[in-house]
Amino acid sequence: MSEYEVCAVLPVFNDREALETAIPASLGALGEITDSFVLVVAEDGSTDGSPEFVREWEGRDPRVRLFHSDERLGRGEALNRAFGSVDAGIVCYYDVDLATDIAHLPDLIGAIRDGYDIATGSRLMQESDIVRTQEREVASRGYNMLVRTVLGSTLYDHQCGFKAFNRRRLLPLIPAIESHHWFWDTEVLVRAQKKGYRIKEFPVRWRTSDKTTVRFKDVFEMGSAIFRLRWHLHAQKD
Repeated sequence: MSEYEVCAVLPVFNDREALETAIPASLGALGEITDSFVLVVAEDGSTDGSPEFVREWEGRDPRVRLFHSDERLGRGEALNRAFGSVDAGIVCYYDVDLATDIAHLPDLIGAIRDGYDIATGSRLMQESDIVRTQEREVASRGYNMLVRTVLGSTLYDHQCGFKAFNRRRLLPLIPAIESHHWFWDTEVLVRAQKKGYRIKEFPVRWRTSDKTTVRFKDVFEMGSAIFRLRWHLHAQKD
């Protein structure tokens, strides 16, 4: 039996201000779902006082745990580290800016409880309630269409930072995942589909953040990663 039912992970890079809201909001939301949980802050080489702030929380609340890295690992690698280290039946993560309404957390965890291997929020389903710039909307839809076309995914939104996993099913996927940063989200969903995993995608309420750390370089690299992953998947078949 796992030590915790749920491990929730907040990937963090220079997000000190956002943590002030995200930690107490997370503790409150998780406490409504289960008594057996841990909140992990996967802090990835921050220089803005984020680790010190989390250590203060860690010292006064045993449900909060800091995973600190002196050097930047990349968002995906920080998630791998957290998911591999904490013994929980269900693992999930969501963006520290709470762009996805945390009121959806019971739906996210509930899907894994109901037997799904993976659950993911979607900003691109018809019922989704989204506010963001037209430029970001066009870029997101174009990216996800490319993933569906090139990689054969049946999902609508691969990059929404609001996902949960059956940890026992996730761990065998991690060694094959090559992305260390933003493309991790897409790669895990595509590889899971190729393995026949049961995935629940559901619409969410989502509001854009002015403090996104995604850069043009990241977008370009993610586009290149789509075709690189296709090549690898075909090579593995041969």
